Amino acid sequence: MAGVKELIRTEDNNTISFGDYELTQKSKLTGYEFNGDIYKVKTYDEITKLEKNDMFVYESVPGTAVTYFQVTEDGVSFTVEGDKDAQITLELEDNTEYLVKINGEKAGFIESNMSGKLTFSVELENVDKVDVEIIKE
Repeated sequence: MAGVKELIRTEDNNTISFGDYELTQKSKLTGYEFNGDIYKVKTYDEITKLEKNDMFVYESVPGTAVTYFQVTEDGVSFTVEGDKDAQITLELEDNTEYLVKINGEKAGFIESNMSGKLTFSVELENVDKVDVEIIKE
């Protein structure tokens, strides 16, 4: 895919896709409406960040492209791609344990911090994409 050229878009399955790690200049799009919420995305090769209603949702360093991003009561799922390994931070419930699955395999349990942030890494250098699933325990 090599990035979401629109910076953010709605998919047919009621999920969103965002980010473009191939950009060398910072790009952003604000005011994107999806399911009654307003999203803002900032992206380029060094970072990708998503906010919903002015609240933090997702950040990757370096930048990534995310497809089929979906937040449910039980967690988050998405597919991510990039040309370098990435550290991803998500905003979830505070002080809650989550099971992290990468490509369907258990990667371990991580507890979100007091502000609800959960951080993990994905290896992207030698693969096309990685499926991520974060499940509330």
